[in-house]
Amino acid sequence: MNTAMILSGGVGTRMGTACPKQYLTVNGQPIIAYAMAIFESHPMIDHIVIVASEEWHPLIEEWIAKKNITKFAGFAPAGRTRQHSIFNGLLASKGCTPDDGVVIIHDAARPLTAHSIITDCLIGAKEDGGAMPVITVKDTTYFSRDGKQIDQLLDRNCLYAGQAPEAFRFGEYLAIHRTVSDEEIAQTVGTSQIAHKHGMKVRLVKGSERNIKITTVEDLNTFEVILAEQEKGGM
Repeated sequence: MNTAMILSGGVGTRMGTACPKQYLTVNGQPIIAYAMAIFESHPMIDHIVIVASEEWHPLIEEWIAKKNITKFAGFAPAGRTRQHSIFNGLLASKGCTPDDGVVIIHDAARPLTAHSIITDCLIGAKEDGGAMPVITVKDTTYFSRDGKQIDQLLDRNCLYAGQAPEAFRFGEYLAIHRTVSDEEIAQTVGTSQIAHKHGMKVRLVKGSERNIKITTVEDLNTFEVILAEQEKGGM
């Protein structure tokens, strides 16, 4: 059994809007609705758990009904950090996810994830323990301690930019969160970071440039352009 956890607790400060980015309306529906539909339509996903502040539950429930999201298994409360939200989502997923099942964690503001990426992550987590999509770094990359001068040139052939969703064997990933301190959870900045740190193998699978996370106004414009292209292609 595989459970998709959609993280929708962010407030979207970098977007500069009063409404969190995942609830902005694009082509008549909030961005989170696109993410829900992706996992609803994936044949390897059995359940969907959504981590969100209670104030947004009515809107999400409205779109669960409109999009006929039959796999919805419940809400989990947003935490004070992203990783606290994930821990809450893991606890909420325990009733529908066996220890040897897979939890795949996604951002509500990532509305263009391909089914192939989800499949590769699920298979990778089942076989290795964890999996995450990545894309190669194309630009020359430098390390600087003060942001004012170059300290080191990094080998871009060994550098990868991580994306979501990230998938893990459920029992192992939950056990880590139950074992570590609250401080460590708070300081975790990447979903796979805490898994790697505590001995889980995380497979890298091929991501996509189109698998954008809507963080800025420019990202939102890109998403709208892609949707317009898809509509033209479908005509």
